[in-house]
Amino acid sequence: MGSDGGIFSFGSAQFYGSMGGRQINAPVVGMAATPDRKGYWEVGSDGGIFNFGDAGFYGSAGGLRLNKPVVGMAPTQDGKGYWVLAADGGIFSYGDAHYFGSMGGAHLNKPVTGMAATADGMGYWEVGSDGGIFNFGDATFMGSMGGTPLNKPIVGMAGAYWEVASDGGIFSFGPPFYGSMGGVPLNKPVVAMMLPRGGNGYWEVASDGGIFSFGSALFEGSMGGNHLNAPIVGGASADVSG
Repeated sequence: MGSDGGIFSFGSAQFYGSMGGRQINAPVVGMAATPDRKGYWEVGSDGGIFNFGDAGFYGSAGGLRLNKPVVGMAPTQDGKGYWVLAADGGIFSYGDAHYFGSMGGAHLNKPVTGMAATADGMGYWEVGSDGGIFNFGDATFMGSMGGTPLNKPIVGMAGAYWEVASDGGIFSFGPPFYGSMGGVPLNKPVVAMMLPRGGNGYWEVASDGGIFSFGSALFEGSMGGNHLNAPIVGGASADVSG
């Protein structure tokens, strides 16, 4: 997914529409897939939500005055709601997404760059660009990179849980380490990571659309080497196996 809302699909991922080529008030910064992978949401830095396929619209922060821009989102287990995350750690919950607290209004050493929900949807983690982890609800703290010198900032997280840095480095807390692009020269920085349904691997995606696959995550194509109208800012898995 590009910052213009354009969607590129590979393998079993179906295209259900996008904001690519359409006027948007703010750049798109993140996306999430529905549980059956028959739809997806895009979220803009202003908190606007765009839904496609069987993804329902449950509200948005678009039109609200935000203290800091939105940086990502996460869906609930049944896809009937979602959380929207701002760079100050503020959380906005919609549909059946419950609010369990946030870092909004608290002092942060570095801005928040990503989030992940627990498997039962009764909690979530936030991650800062310094690797610090903030846990809410039934999300358990299992360690973090906060306070540890990093070669590059953390740009996102996934599962329960991995952190990913812009140089492709992966830091695992709880789940296994399957490899990373850390230490490998990259054409462009990594911007996000995604999980296959079984969670026994992961993909990293770079801003030029390059995809790097590890563990059970299969490589099924990428936009690496192709002309893009806007940089890639995120992605979502279409894997429904496992």
